[in-house]
Amino acid sequence: MAKVLLITGASRGIGAETAQLAATRGYSLCLNYLHSEEAASRLLDSLRRDGHHAIAYQANVAVEAEVDAMYRAIDDEFGRLDGLVNNAGILEQQSDLVDMTVDRWRRIFETNVTGSFLCAREAVKRMSTRLGGEGGSIVNLSSRAADLGAPHEYVDYAAAKGAVDAMTIGLAKEVGDQGIRVNAVKPGLIYTDIHADGGEAGRVDRLKTGVPMQRGGSPLEVAEAILWLLSDASSYTSASFIDVSGGR
Repeated sequence: MAKVLLITGASRGIGAETAQLAATRGYSLCLNYLHSEEAASRLLDSLRRDGHHAIAYQANVAVEAEVDAMYRAIDDEFGRLDGLVNNAGILEQQSDLVDMTVDRWRRIFETNVTGSFLCAREAVKRMSTRLGGEGGSIVNLSSRAADLGAPHEYVDYAAAKGAVDAMTIGLAKEVGDQGIRVNAVKPGLIYTDIHADGGEAGRVDRLKTGVPMQRGGSPLEVAEAILWLLSDASSYTSASFIDVSGGR
């Protein structure tokens, strides 16, 4: 029986690349998205044309009722869950902290932290051997920003990803004896649309000379790390982090 994987924020960038790679490795997929319905539909159609079992589900991961409904749809369609990639995340326009508002911080934390918590909680309920599940793997998407701080740009985003790091460690220790591994991948400068969301589509090219490898990364390079952490090849790896950042 194919393993079932939920990927949040799966319509573009790292999420979409992870979905495509996971499908080629035999996973059945639930593709979560919020705004990019057209992109999610294109991805879903492409996967189905290639013979993969996949569904797409629109839900705001920061809203508990919508997350609950999404997981019920997974239960109905697949009857099981083996993996979660907590990829959905947002940032806002580049800014110094002194110019940020409380509402902005709330928005950043609601999606990046509360969303990751809600999806992880529901995944544990289904995967925990203590609760009748068969175990599984959770991979959280953190960021090198959590370590570097993202000054003058995204201190709020960096702080949110720092919270995700702490949750990763704590949850891994809570559920390690329940057949669940919890890890995180920390991308650095990756060519995705999220930089345009922050107001600078060319940010990777501006900063890449500060990367020891002198280049930005691709979503596929991040997806490869995610798939390794999901797989049995990493069966003794939990509460761990993989930096995909070219040494930065």
